[in-house]
Amino acid sequence: MRSVSVVVPVFNEEGNVGELHREIREVCQTNGYTYEIIFVDDGSTDKTAEICKTLKPLTYIRLRRNFGQTAAMDAGIKAAQYDYIVTMDGDRQNDPADIPQMIDYLEENHLDVVSGWRKNRKDSLMKRFTSRGANLLRHMIVHDGIHDSGCSLKVYRRECFAGMNLYGEQHRFIPALLKIKGFKIGEVVVNHRPRTSGKTKYNWKRTIKGFVDMISVWFWNKFASRPLHLLGGAGLGFIGLGFICGIWSIVLFMQGRKMSNNIFPPLLTVFFVIIGVLLFVFGLMSEIMMKTYYGTHVDSPYSIKETIVNE
Repeated sequence: MRSVSVVVPVFNEEGNVGELHREIREVCQTNGYTYEIIFVDDGSTDKTAEICKTLKPLTYIRLRRNFGQTAAMDAGIKAAQYDYIVTMDGDRQNDPADIPQMIDYLEENHLDVVSGWRKNRKDSLMKRFTSRGANLLRHMIVHDGIHDSGCSLKVYRRECFAGMNLYGEQHRFIPALLKIKGFKIGEVVVNHRPRTSGKTKYNWKRTIKGFVDMISVWFWNKFASRPLHLLGGAGLGFIGLGFICGIWSIVLFMQGRKMSNNIFPPLLTVFFVIIGVLLFVFGLMSEIMMKTYYGTHVDSPYSIKETIVNE
């Protein structure tokens, strides 16, 4: 028998949580799953908390303030108990009816993660344009092999999250982070529904944060274990430029030119050498910091106010 934990971050979704809970419950019961539904309230200021406390069965986790969707998802994932962890948005645009086909696809293809692909999106033109631009950029930088990393509807095997902590807007890049670790990723076209209640939480600030986190994932993929390869390599490159400028300065001096009239080459020599040495030193320091990171526990970036289990 399949056991499923459905994790849903919610923020000011009083018009959606009740119906979404009903849909998830019906899908799980119809398919005979052993299941739990986890709603993580990311500091809602409307009636979301009141409604959630009346729903059964439900594990309701309330954060002390609005920490962001990634933090809420991380809290829910850490509370999940079952073999499969399903994540989805709380605005009802993800369809719980897609969960069984995603689990089937995961098992049939021996995958660790199946991501939803909102091929026919029901969002505004501007949101679709922004999302497609972000997906194109992500494909160029991250190479996670999926079309729609922004889709929150995903199915994971529980072992995917062993030792993982999520920060910033990294919930969009979980498949990329897992692929780096060697997990197998797949994708299924899913239904995407128009928002019928509440307001979208996406804005230009989240887009910028997502881009910054994309660069972080790229760095983690390429240089997390050896940051000296990036910073040290760049440092050696600058030192090399300084060496070339130094030769240029010597040639000018030997030609009898007054250095007071040709100050530019010596200045470039000093500049490039100093920058190169600093980058190399930063690379060594980063190497030490990464080894420290891998050997220590990382503190949680959020705080849980209460957890209520309605059976």
